[in-house]
Amino acid sequence: MDQTVTKPPVESPASMLGPRQYGSVNWLGLWTLCLRETRRFWKVGMQTLFAPVVSSLLMLFVFKLAFGGGNGGMVGGVAFATFLAPGVVMMAILNNAFANTSSSLIIAKVQGNSVDFLMPPLSPGELTVGFLSGAVTRGVLVGFVTYAAIWIMQITPFQIANLGAIIYFSVIASLFMGAVGLLGGIWADKFDHMAAVQNFVIMPLTMLSGTFYPIGRLPEPFVTISHYNPFFQIIDGFRYGFTGHAESDLLFGGAMSTVITLALVVWCWALLKRGYKLKA
Repeated sequence: MDQTVTKPPVESPASMLGPRQYGSVNWLGLWTLCLRETRRFWKVGMQTLFAPVVSSLLMLFVFKLAFGGGNGGMVGGVAFATFLAPGVVMMAILNNAFANTSSSLIIAKVQGNSVDFLMPPLSPGELTVGFLSGAVTRGVLVGFVTYAAIWIMQITPFQIANLGAIIYFSVIASLFMGAVGLLGGIWADKFDHMAAVQNFVIMPLTMLSGTFYPIGRLPEPFVTISHYNPFFQIIDGFRYGFTGHAESDLLFGGAMSTVITLALVVWCWALLKRGYKLKA
């Protein structure tokens, strides 16, 4: 009686490989997430890059018209229009950094696409860095394009007094608002929740930040309170980079904004590690 000998199946090279091994950092996954967050806003550049520039230019035009088409007097040794322009640029940076992370999280949660970044082998730290990288890229790009548009159109005298301060506070501002947007996106369950963050947290801090006026014109106790407002410290440091004049201690403002930003980033990491409102 013939006996049939069954040979074991030959394993393909792919099946012989074990699970893919990563080092302490999944560089490929991190780079992919960074590209994803950047391409999200780049694909709709007219809305995410050029629309904020148009809004900023219109705001400067309106303020110049409100002051009779001139420079609106002197503030801290510079024309009011020169004082105002860096604040408008910084507001564009802050708003767009916040919008990048907050929209990424809330849209993913509403559409049920959170699995796109929860399933890949990415640690909480890598997720935090990946999301914030998009916020920094978008914020800095919007700020640069806005500044370039103001300079090319010669809307107001706009010079550079301290490039280091400009770069430092641009990055800190983008990280700060990127972290706020990430926290808001993690917490929010729908777009109404995100609107509440903007209306009841960001808007009051913005209006008391000295973007459109010298902070010293506020009555007490708002002057003292505003000196502990990170929005004011960031805008004041950024404005110093262009005008050479600051309303507060730059070292204190830089240190305070850095500490708050780091605290917010760590908070983002902790929530992502827990999977708060992200994992069932």
